[in-house]
Amino acid sequence: MFAGLFFLSPVKRWINFSTDKKESADIKVISFNVKNGVMGKEELQKYLVGQEADVILLQEDGGGNFPMLKDYNKTDSKKGLTIFTKHKILNNKEIVLDENEILPAIQADIEIKGKVYRFVDVYLHPFKFEKDMITLTGNTDTNEQKMKDVIRRLIPTFKKHQKQADLIYQAVENSPYPVILGGDFNSVPNSYEYYHLSSGLEDAFLNAGKGSATSFHEYKFPIRIDYIFSSKSIRPVSYAVDRSVRLSDHYPVISQFHLGRK
Repeated sequence: MFAGLFFLSPVKRWINFSTDKKESADIKVISFNVKNGVMGKEELQKYLVGQEADVILLQEDGGGNFPMLKDYNKTDSKKGLTIFTKHKILNNKEIVLDENEILPAIQADIEIKGKVYRFVDVYLHPFKFEKDMITLTGNTDTNEQKMKDVIRRLIPTFKKHQKQADLIYQAVENSPYPVILGGDFNSVPNSYEYYHLSSGLEDAFLNAGKGSATSFHEYKFPIRIDYIFSSKSIRPVSYAVDRSVRLSDHYPVISQFHLGRK
């Protein structure tokens, strides 16, 4: 029994069956790594417009324009991360580790219904694995070399993630406002990145998700690397991975929140 309880929480970060929430939703948030829109920029924009979300967190957006989202306010980042919102943006900021590195996060303080919330859009450094790099063959020597190549990529990326996660955690910890943090963490739910960045926050999937949280479908095995977390004063009402669209190698992650909790 104790062993089952010990493993229950890690499993629920991948597969969960939460009960329906009684609270009404005040806002809808989408987090989506759009892979530079290479699978169809126009179709992507139509999808985002049709969702009618209050806040959209995009990763790998290519730094381009989204003319169909002209009615949204947005941050001015041109480095692959953008926050769109129907509401007023009071402040925005890039969270920079190194000017020569990929931008790991941006933040925007947004006024919603007379109260300010900090939204943090995350894109941790990618591992840049290609399918053939992790696909094993019948050749032992080839497989051994592939494993060595994977390890060579893992170690420096983990070091970058630790520094990036520390900076992002500070933006959350020092926020004078309730926080919603989402994005592509390039890390699984039992990782340092997950534990560190979710510290003091609630995983919307754990609270309101049903079924599988797998969000990256490029490989044949399930991977959850996209998340939405929130301060405890913001209650998740629903959480879904939208597998109805294939506009990227990621699925969009969608969550609704009730803001009235004290």
